[in-house]
Amino acid sequence: MKLTTPTSTDSPVSATTQHQRRRLVAPGLAAAVAAAVATTLVAVISKGAGVDFADSSGEEIPLFAFAQLTLTFSLIGLAVAAGIRRWGKRPATTFLRTALALTAISLVPPFLIGLDLASSACLVVAHLTAAAIVIPTLTRSLGTPSVSLP
Repeated sequence: MKLTTPTSTDSPVSATTQHQRRRLVAPGLAAAVAAAVATTLVAVISKGAGVDFADSSGEEIPLFAFAQLTLTFSLIGLAVAAGIRRWGKRPATTFLRTALALTAISLVPPFLIGLDLASSACLVVAHLTAAAIVIPTLTRSLGTPSVSLP
């Protein structure tokens, strides 16, 4: 019986794949944290300006929820980007289109959860702030998008 030692070429994950993961994951995590900080700052500034983020029953959105939800959905976006990179033909373009569509959809619920107009508008600003940080970072990490406008 002959024993062999594994080599780097025997690894199921090639060095190129590991490099691609690092090129996506590290910037994606940094963008998620930056977006969480930014959306929390939007909330703090909004509260300082008199926005209370309370719905019609008086239930208020706590500040930590801004960071928590931004991190959660940014990590979901990172997972979507990783899946698109693995299975998509044009990952940067596909991710950009997907992320922009999901961002557009995310702008509707703030107006449906019973907040006043100022609170809803500030939530929209928070969504757009997070998107402005995370989407370009992940798109760049996936390559150059080939998006043509009509």
